[in-house]
Amino acid sequence: MSNLTGVSVFLLRGFSAVPELQLLSTATFLLIYLAAILGNLSIMAAVTLDPRLHTPMYFLLKHLSLVDICSTSTTLPQVLVATMVGSGEISLPACASQLFAFVCLGSTECFLITSMAYDRCLAIYRPLMYGAAMTPRTCASLVVVAWGSGILFSAFHTANTFSLPFCGPNVIDHFFCDIPPLMRLACANADAHEAVGFAASGCIIMSCFALTVLSYIRILATVVQIRSSASRWKAFSTCSSHLATVLLFYGTGSSAYMQPTAYYSPLQGRVAAVFYSILTPTLNPLIYSLRNKDMKGALRKLYLQVPS
Repeated sequence: MSNLTGVSVFLLRGFSAVPELQLLSTATFLLIYLAAILGNLSIMAAVTLDPRLHTPMYFLLKHLSLVDICSTSTTLPQVLVATMVGSGEISLPACASQLFAFVCLGSTECFLITSMAYDRCLAIYRPLMYGAAMTPRTCASLVVVAWGSGILFSAFHTANTFSLPFCGPNVIDHFFCDIPPLMRLACANADAHEAVGFAASGCIIMSCFALTVLSYIRILATVVQIRSSASRWKAFSTCSSHLATVLLFYGTGSSAYMQPTAYYSPLQGRVAAVFYSILTPTLNPLIYSLRNKDMKGALRKLYLQVPS
Protein backbone atom coordinates (compact mmCIF):
# COMPACT_ATOMS: atom_id res chain seq x y z
CA MET A 1 0.00 0.00 0.00
CA SER A 2 2.85 2.41 0.82
CA ASN A 3 4.24 2.04 -2.72
CA LEU A 4 0.98 3.27 -4.20
CA THR A 5 0.53 6.44 -2.20
CA GLY A 6 2.46 9.59 -1.41
CA VAL A 7 0.22 10.42 1.55
CA SER A 8 0.92 8.96 4.98
CA VAL A 9 -1.38 11.21 7.02
CA PHE A 10 -4.90 12.51 6.36
CA LEU A 11 -6.63 15.47 7.97
CA LEU A 12 -10.27 15.02 8.95
CA ARG A 13 -12.40 18.13 8.58
CA GLY A 14 -14.60 17.28 11.56
CA PHE A 15 -18.28 17.91 12.13
CA SER A 16 -18.23 21.42 10.74
CA ALA A 17 -15.92 23.60 8.68
CA VAL A 18 -17.00 26.58 10.84
CA PRO A 19 -14.67 26.80 13.89
CA GLU A 20 -17.35 28.47 16.02
CA LEU A 21 -19.59 25.44 15.65
CA GLN A 22 -16.92 22.87 16.53
CA LEU A 23 -17.27 23.22 20.32
CA LEU A 24 -21.07 23.10 20.21
CA SER A 25 -21.11 20.10 17.88
CA THR A 26 -18.51 18.29 20.01
CA ALA A 27 -20.56 18.72 23.19
CA THR A 28 -23.75 17.67 21.41
CA PHE A 29 -22.25 14.55 19.87
CA LEU A 30 -20.55 13.59 23.11
CA LEU A 31 -23.95 13.49 24.80
CA ILE A 32 -25.42 11.54 21.88
CA TYR A 33 -22.52 9.06 22.03
CA LEU A 34 -23.04 8.48 25.76
CA ALA A 35 -26.78 7.98 25.14
CA ALA A 36 -26.04 5.46 22.36
CA ILE A 37 -23.66 3.46 24.57
CA LEU A 38 -25.99 3.51 27.59
CA GLY A 39 -29.07 2.64 25.53
CA ASN A 40 -27.50 -0.27 23.68
CA LEU A 41 -25.75 -1.62 26.78
CA SER A 42 -29.13 -1.52 28.55
CA ILE A 43 -30.72 -3.56 25.75
CA MET A 44 -27.92 -6.13 25.90
CA ALA A 45 -28.09 -6.40 29.70
CA ALA A 46 -31.89 -6.68 29.73
CA VAL A 47 -31.91 -9.42 27.09
CA THR A 48 -29.13 -11.32 28.86
CA LEU A 49 -30.60 -11.13 32.37
CA ASP A 50 -34.35 -11.49 31.74
CA PRO A 51 -35.35 -15.10 30.95
CA ARG A 52 -38.52 -13.90 29.17
CA LEU A 53 -36.35 -12.26 26.53
CA HIS A 54 -34.41 -15.43 25.71
CA THR A 55 -36.06 -15.75 22.31
CA PRO A 56 -34.66 -15.57 18.75
CA MET A 57 -35.95 -12.03 18.18
CA TYR A 58 -34.19 -10.63 21.26
CA PHE A 59 -31.08 -12.71 20.61
CA LEU A 60 -30.72 -10.97 17.25
CA LEU A 61 -31.58 -7.62 18.85
CA LYS A 62 -28.78 -8.09 21.38
CA HIS A 63 -26.29 -8.57 18.57
CA LEU A 64 -27.73 -5.56 16.75
CA SER A 65 -27.07 -3.49 19.88
CA LEU A 66 -23.51 -4.83 20.04
CA VAL A 67 -22.96 -3.78 16.43
CA ASP A 68 -24.39 -0.32 17.17
CA ILE A 69 -22.03 0.14 20.13
CA CYS A 70 -19.02 -0.87 18.03
CA SER A 71 -20.16 1.26 15.09
CA THR A 72 -20.48 4.50 17.03
CA SER A 73 -17.23 3.75 18.88
CA THR A 74 -15.43 3.37 15.55
CA THR A 75 -16.02 6.97 14.51
CA LEU A 76 -17.14 9.24 17.35
CA PRO A 77 -14.39 8.93 20.01
CA GLN A 78 -11.65 9.67 17.48
CA VAL A 79 -13.29 12.80 16.08
CA LEU A 80 -14.32 14.04 19.54
CA VAL A 81 -10.77 13.76 20.85
CA ALA A 82 -9.37 15.29 17.65
CA THR A 83 -11.69 18.28 17.95
CA MET A 84 -10.84 18.85 21.61
CA VAL A 85 -7.07 18.70 21.07
CA GLY A 86 -7.31 20.71 17.84
CA SER A 87 -5.78 18.13 15.51
CA GLY A 88 -7.70 16.06 12.98
CA GLU A 89 -4.70 14.04 11.83
CA ILE A 90 -5.17 10.35 11.18
CA SER A 91 -2.51 8.08 9.71
CA LEU A 92 -3.15 6.12 6.54
CA PRO A 93 -3.19 2.72 8.34
CA ALA A 94 -5.54 4.11 11.00
CA CYS A 95 -7.79 5.55 8.28
CA ALA A 96 -7.87 2.21 6.47
CA SER A 97 -8.64 0.41 9.75
CA GLN A 98 -11.44 2.84 10.55
CA LEU A 99 -12.96 2.40 7.10
CA PHE A 100 -12.72 -1.39 7.38
CA ALA A 101 -14.36 -1.45 10.81
CA PHE A 102 -17.12 0.98 9.87
CA VAL A 103 -18.08 -0.79 6.62
CA CYS A 104 -17.88 -4.18 8.34
CA LEU A 105 -20.21 -3.09 11.13
CA GLY A 106 -22.62 -1.33 8.77
CA SER A 107 -22.93 -4.35 6.47
CA THR A 108 -23.22 -6.70 9.46
CA GLU A 109 -26.12 -4.57 10.70
CA CYS A 110 -27.71 -4.84 7.25
CA PHE A 111 -27.52 -8.65 7.39
CA LEU A 112 -28.83 -8.73 10.97
CA ILE A 113 -31.81 -6.56 10.07
CA THR A 114 -32.59 -8.96 7.22
CA SER A 115 -32.35 -11.92 9.61
CA MET A 116 -34.73 -10.18 12.00
CA ALA A 117 -37.22 -9.68 9.16
CA TYR A 118 -36.99 -13.42 8.40
CA ASP A 119 -37.56 -14.18 12.09
CA ARG A 120 -40.70 -12.01 12.22
CA CYS A 121 -41.98 -13.51 8.96
CA LEU A 122 -41.64 -17.06 10.32
CA ALA A 123 -43.26 -16.09 13.64
CA ILE A 124 -46.37 -14.74 11.89
CA TYR A 125 -46.58 -16.74 8.66
CA ARG A 126 -45.54 -20.15 10.07
CA PRO A 127 -46.09 -19.95 13.85
CA LEU A 128 -46.32 -23.73 14.25
CA MET A 129 -42.95 -24.21 12.54
CA TYR A 130 -41.29 -21.26 14.25
CA GLY A 131 -39.86 -23.15 17.23
CA ALA A 132 -38.38 -25.88 15.04
CA ALA A 133 -36.99 -23.42 12.47
CA MET A 134 -35.52 -20.74 14.74
CA THR A 135 -33.47 -22.95 17.03
CA PRO A 136 -30.51 -21.55 19.03
CA ARG A 137 -28.21 -23.14 16.46
CA THR A 138 -30.04 -21.40 13.61
CA CYS A 139 -29.86 -18.04 15.40
CA ALA A 140 -26.15 -18.48 16.06
CA SER A 141 -25.61 -19.42 12.41
CA LEU A 142 -27.44 -16.28 11.25
CA VAL A 143 -25.21 -14.12 13.45
CA VAL A 144 -22.02 -15.87 12.29
CA VAL A 145 -23.04 -15.47 8.64
CA ALA A 146 -23.83 -11.77 9.24
CA TRP A 147 -20.41 -11.11 10.78
CA GLY A 148 -18.56 -13.23 8.21
CA SER A 149 -20.32 -11.54 5.30
CA GLY A 150 -19.64 -8.13 6.83
CA ILE A 151 -15.92 -8.88 7.12
CA LEU A 152 -15.67 -10.08 3.51
CA PHE A 153 -17.70 -7.15 2.18
CA SER A 154 -15.59 -4.67 4.15
CA ALA A 155 -12.30 -6.26 3.09
CA PHE A 156 -13.33 -5.83 -0.54
CA HIS A 157 -14.28 -2.15 -0.12
CA THR A 158 -11.15 -1.33 1.90
CA ALA A 159 -8.90 -2.92 -0.70
CA ASN A 160 -10.86 -1.29 -3.53
CA THR A 161 -10.53 2.16 -1.95
CA PHE A 162 -6.94 2.05 -0.74
CA SER A 163 -5.55 0.50 -3.91
CA LEU A 164 -5.99 4.01 -5.33
CA PRO A 165 -3.00 6.37 -5.11
CA PHE A 166 -3.31 9.42 -2.82
CA CYS A 167 -0.81 12.18 -3.44
CA GLY A 168 -2.52 15.27 -2.02
CA PRO A 169 -4.42 17.25 -0.97
CA ASN A 170 -4.91 15.08 2.09
CA VAL A 171 -7.88 16.84 3.74
CA ILE A 172 -10.89 14.52 4.07
CA ASP A 173 -14.02 16.67 4.02
CA HIS A 174 -15.76 14.44 6.57
CA PHE A 175 -15.56 13.54 10.25
CA PHE A 176 -14.32 9.99 9.63
CA CYS A 177 -12.70 7.97 6.84
CA ASP A 178 -15.55 7.04 4.50
CA ILE A 179 -15.52 5.75 0.93
CA PRO A 180 -16.99 8.70 -1.07
CA PRO A 181 -14.76 11.47 0.36
CA LEU A 182 -11.67 9.24 0.11
CA MET A 183 -12.30 8.45 -3.55
CA ARG A 184 -12.60 12.16 -4.26
CA LEU A 185 -9.03 12.57 -2.97
CA ALA A 186 -7.50 9.96 -5.27
CA CYS A 187 -4.99 11.41 -7.73
CA ALA A 188 -5.87 8.78 -10.35
CA ASN A 189 -9.04 8.04 -12.25
CA ALA A 190 -11.32 6.33 -9.74
CA ASP A 191 -14.19 5.58 -12.14
CA ALA A 192 -13.46 1.85 -12.39
CA HIS A 193 -13.04 1.49 -8.61
CA GLU A 194 -16.21 3.47 -8.04
CA ALA A 195 -18.18 1.37 -10.54
CA VAL A 196 -17.02 -1.91 -8.97
CA GLY A 197 -17.75 -0.66 -5.45
CA PHE A 198 -21.13 0.71 -6.50
CA ALA A 199 -22.06 -2.63 -8.12
CA ALA A 200 -20.99 -4.63 -5.05
CA SER A 201 -22.84 -2.32 -2.66
CA GLY A 202 -25.90 -2.33 -4.88
CA CYS A 203 -26.02 -6.13 -5.02
CA ILE A 204 -25.69 -6.55 -1.26
CA ILE A 205 -27.93 -3.68 -0.16
CA MET A 206 -30.65 -4.33 -2.73
CA SER A 207 -30.61 -8.09 -2.04
CA CYS A 208 -31.02 -7.55 1.70
CA PHE A 209 -33.65 -4.88 1.11
CA ALA A 210 -35.55 -7.13 -1.32
CA LEU A 211 -35.55 -10.03 1.17
CA THR A 212 -36.79 -7.68 3.89
CA VAL A 213 -39.56 -6.33 1.66
CA LEU A 214 -40.61 -9.86 0.66
CA SER A 215 -40.75 -10.83 4.33
CA TYR A 216 -43.03 -7.90 5.07
CA ILE A 217 -45.22 -8.62 2.07
CA ARG A 218 -45.74 -12.12 3.46
CA ILE A 219 -46.35 -10.70 6.94
CA LEU A 220 -48.90 -8.20 5.62
CA ALA A 221 -50.69 -10.86 3.57
CA THR A 222 -50.93 -13.07 6.64
CA VAL A 223 -52.06 -10.28 8.97
CA VAL A 224 -54.82 -9.20 6.55
CA GLN A 225 -56.29 -12.71 6.68
CA ILE A 226 -56.65 -12.61 10.47
CA ARG A 227 -60.31 -12.00 11.28
CA SER A 228 -59.97 -10.54 14.75
CA SER A 229 -58.86 -6.91 14.68
CA ALA A 230 -57.23 -7.31 18.11
CA SER A 231 -55.22 -10.33 16.94
CA ARG A 232 -54.37 -8.54 13.72
CA TRP A 233 -53.02 -5.53 15.60
CA LYS A 234 -51.10 -7.73 18.04
CA ALA A 235 -49.44 -9.61 15.17
CA PHE A 236 -48.41 -6.46 13.36
CA SER A 237 -47.28 -4.67 16.54
CA THR A 238 -44.58 -7.31 17.00
CA CYS A 239 -43.02 -6.00 13.76
CA SER A 240 -43.49 -2.26 14.25
CA SER A 241 -40.17 -1.69 16.03
CA HIS A 242 -38.22 -3.64 13.45
CA LEU A 243 -40.02 -1.89 10.61
CA ALA A 244 -39.04 1.49 12.07
CA THR A 245 -35.41 0.34 12.23
CA VAL A 246 -35.56 -0.85 8.60
CA LEU A 247 -36.91 2.50 7.38
CA LEU A 248 -34.33 4.44 9.41
CA PHE A 249 -31.41 2.27 8.31
CA TYR A 250 -32.15 2.11 4.58
CA GLY A 251 -33.52 5.63 4.37
CA THR A 252 -30.33 7.21 5.69
CA GLY A 253 -27.67 4.79 4.45
CA SER A 254 -28.84 4.59 0.84
CA SER A 255 -28.52 8.35 0.41
CA ALA A 256 -24.78 8.08 1.00
CA TYR A 257 -23.79 4.83 -0.73
CA MET A 258 -26.25 4.49 -3.59
CA GLN A 259 -25.21 7.55 -5.59
CA PRO A 260 -22.14 8.18 -7.81
CA THR A 261 -19.16 9.99 -6.29
CA ALA A 262 -19.46 12.67 -8.98
CA TYR A 263 -22.71 13.82 -7.34
CA TYR A 264 -21.33 13.59 -3.81
CA SER A 265 -21.74 16.74 -1.72
CA PRO A 266 -19.45 17.05 1.34
CA LEU A 267 -22.14 18.82 3.37
CA GLN A 268 -24.81 16.33 2.35
CA GLY A 269 -22.39 13.50 3.08
CA ARG A 270 -21.71 14.75 6.61
CA VAL A 271 -25.41 15.26 7.34
CA ALA A 272 -26.31 11.80 6.01
CA ALA A 273 -23.44 10.26 8.01
CA VAL A 274 -24.74 11.86 11.21
CA PHE A 275 -28.03 10.04 10.64
CA TYR A 276 -26.81 6.60 9.61
CA SER A 277 -23.67 6.40 11.78
CA ILE A 278 -24.78 8.26 14.92
CA LEU A 279 -28.53 8.85 15.23
CA THR A 280 -29.66 5.43 13.95
CA PRO A 281 -27.60 3.46 16.54
CA THR A 282 -28.77 5.91 19.22
CA LEU A 283 -32.45 5.64 18.32
CA ASN A 284 -32.57 1.84 17.95
CA PRO A 285 -32.74 1.16 21.73
CA LEU A 286 -35.47 3.80 22.04
CA ILE A 287 -37.45 2.27 19.18
CA TYR A 288 -37.30 -1.21 20.67
CA SER A 289 -38.19 -0.14 24.21
CA LEU A 290 -40.97 2.42 23.72
CA ARG A 291 -43.57 0.10 22.14
CA ASN A 292 -42.36 -3.19 23.59
CA LYS A 293 -44.02 -4.18 26.83
CA ASP A 294 -41.60 -7.01 27.62
CA MET A 295 -38.55 -4.84 26.98
CA LYS A 296 -39.93 -1.99 29.09
CA GLY A 297 -40.56 -4.44 31.91
CA ALA A 298 -37.05 -5.88 31.64
CA LEU A 299 -35.46 -2.41 31.66
CA ARG A 300 -37.58 -1.34 34.62
CA LYS A 301 -36.51 -4.46 36.47
CA LEU A 302 -32.87 -3.88 35.49
CA TYR A 303 -32.64 -0.29 36.71
CA LEU A 304 -35.32 0.06 39.36
CA GLN A 305 -35.42 -3.50 40.67
CA VAL A 306 -39.19 -3.32 40.32
CA PRO A 307 -41.01 -6.62 39.70
CA SER A 308 -42.50 -6.52 36.20
